[in-house]
Amino acid sequence: MAKSRQLKGRIRSVQNTRKITKTMELVATSKLKRAQDRVIAARPYAEALRQVIADLFTPDLADRFPLLRQPAPPAKGGPSRAALILLTSNRGLAGGFNSNLIKEARRRIETLEQQGHTVELFGVGKKGIGFFKYLGRKMALERTDIGDRPKAEHAGEIAEPLIEAFAAGQLASVDLIQARFISALQTPPATIRILPVETPAEGKGVSRNYILAPNAEAILERLLPLYVRNAVYRGMVETAAAEHGARRTAMKNATDNAGDILELLKRTYNRQRQAQITQEIAEIVGGAAALQG
Repeated sequence: MAKSRQLKGRIRSVQNTRKITKTMELVATSKLKRAQDRVIAARPYAEALRQVIADLFTPDLADRFPLLRQPAPPAKGGPSRAALILLTSNRGLAGGFNSNLIKEARRRIETLEQQGHTVELFGVGKKGIGFFKYLGRKMALERTDIGDRPKAEHAGEIAEPLIEAFAAGQLASVDLIQARFISALQTPPATIRILPVETPAEGKGVSRNYILAPNAEAILERLLPLYVRNAVYRGMVETAAAEHGARRTAMKNATDNAGDILELLKRTYNRQRQAQITQEIAEIVGGAAALQG
């Protein structure tokens, strides 16, 4: 009987756990739809910015803008500091989502340090900040107030000091570690170079019928910082959507696993109960036969 009671207790426990994981799956699904809409809305604007910069870019203009300039390596007198922005979530229960982003950040840090850079880490999200604090690494920035609904203002607050430092020649590069939102099931980590702004391969001067006022140089001066801020914002939006997709997948797997365990426990309980009833019937029949004999 003691084992039957233990099985019933485990069945109730698994049932309660399955209710929780199913609820979390439904919540993540509803949040995923809104986050996915933000990703879809952000992509055309980012693509339009990239296309305009590609159309306006010429090698002559590139030399006039610090955000396009490729600094010399540290060994040749270039700036030794390199910035790395790590985007993670504030909450767990999302499978390997955060750990994959952290692994990508560690790989990138190792590569930059091998090149002679001193890496300054800018953390957005409790999971990444907590991990590197555990390792004893000092963070240049800690932001845990953004959550899964980032705004353009948040991206500007993070990007603006880095833009100024890079333009002043104090930073060699700025990289962004984010999750790419391909689908709810595909959210791979990625390293995006946001400074210096990568030179558009197709840039051959104004290739469209643009009327430029005042001129290409003045327009690029305004567009380049905007492009960097938008790259950070887009990374935040995609990472937030990827988080919800990863959490939904993890909670669905947990719910399915709980269902499998529950089925096994119920089958075990029913077999044990059936054996107990059979034994009781045999004892009754044996007792009755003894009385009759």
